[in-house]
Amino acid sequence: MKTIDNIPTSKIHRASKLVTTGAKVGVNYLKYYGDKFTKTEVEARSRLNENNAEDIYDSLKQLKGSALKVAQMLSMEKSIMPQAYVEKFSLAQFSVPPLSPPLVIKTFKKYFGKSPNELFDSFNSTSVNAASIGQVHEAEKDGKKLAVKIQYPGVAESIASDLALVKPIAIKMFNIKGKDSDKYFKEVEGKLIEETNYILELEQSKELANACSKIPNLLFPNYYKELSSERIITMDFMNGEHLSEFTAHNKDQEIANMLGQALWDFYMFQIHILRKVHADPHPGNFLVSKENKLIALDFGCMKTIPSDFYVPYFELAQPENINNHSFFISKLYELEILREDDSKEEIEFFTEMFHELLELFTQPFHVENFDFSDEQFFRNITDLGQRYSKSTELRKMNGNRGSKHFIYINRTFFGLYNLMFDLKANNIIINNYSSL
Repeated sequence: MKTIDNIPTSKIHRASKLVTTGAKVGVNYLKYYGDKFTKTEVEARSRLNENNAEDIYDSLKQLKGSALKVAQMLSMEKSIMPQAYVEKFSLAQFSVPPLSPPLVIKTFKKYFGKSPNELFDSFNSTSVNAASIGQVHEAEKDGKKLAVKIQYPGVAESIASDLALVKPIAIKMFNIKGKDSDKYFKEVEGKLIEETNYILELEQSKELANACSKIPNLLFPNYYKELSSERIITMDFMNGEHLSEFTAHNKDQEIANMLGQALWDFYMFQIHILRKVHADPHPGNFLVSKENKLIALDFGCMKTIPSDFYVPYFELAQPENINNHSFFISKLYELEILREDDSKEEIEFFTEMFHELLELFTQPFHVENFDFSDEQFFRNITDLGQRYSKSTELRKMNGNRGSKHFIYINRTFFGLYNLMFDLKANNIIINNYSSL
């Protein structure tokens, strides 16, 4: 794979890269209007989405950092994003051009004052995995095979400016209005800043691995503080197959159920017992070992769940509360889904919308065991998402809805549900975490 010798780090250079991409998108729209004369609307729109997704992703993968991370987050929103974007942006999970070996060595010297070969008995300067914020290299020390994750230069320093560039696109995509909409972008900015702090990630990783050590069929790497720094983190090299690669060929339902139960228990234990969660559940963060154990990686993005959000959020997972109109309305206000300045039409619309959404999304919590291989369940989620994403009525209303905590909690559930469906796991015990 082609390597990258430098990454634009200044605000001007990164902005100019996105301006160039914007020009390409403009050309794609001209092609789209031309295609409408010779093709159906569906064919023309499909080509537009494919061309735009290609050009936008090619730009973001050169920038890396938070801009690419946002693309990765959007790729998990399978129910609201066009398929072309989902397919292209999902490459940000574990397939982007890596840094060149000279740039890797330069990064080590900056943070350790030494080259990698002075720290390790052996070090492969060609990465084995490159993603949005960092890339992974193989190393060995004292007979142990290690994975060394190196953060891309300039990522932490460019978060605020990257989000300022992405913000107009997000506002248009999600129809966000109102002066207090900045709370959502501040939430994302805060989490991205945390993700670039590898000292924090090392501490969170050790804490989570220790807390979840009793969950069956779940493995974690060990982390090495003496070989880590603010921008470099060293851990055991875990041999395994990416979860998405495993699900593509697995035919053993028993193994799928075992892995699915481990994955579900891992998340429910975090959410309900620890009240904090690994809010980055994409396939690149999970491996399957040769012994068919689930390996969990990368705990830079941890979301603490405050009680004033946790309580009403999960109260609405109970069917008797969903169907109690006055109680339901009160919780929508607590969760900031309904606003005091809403019009009568907005109150009626969003009450009906979220009642329909919650009735569907909370179905796993209404039973003792759930079948995540149920294609109809996921088809209903996709259909509902697509229907509201195309709603002309919704576009007229203020899309600034919900507590800022929804961003990462909903992201967690979207990602978790998709992973469970990819595994085709069934007969999953929903409240198994309480016995761990």
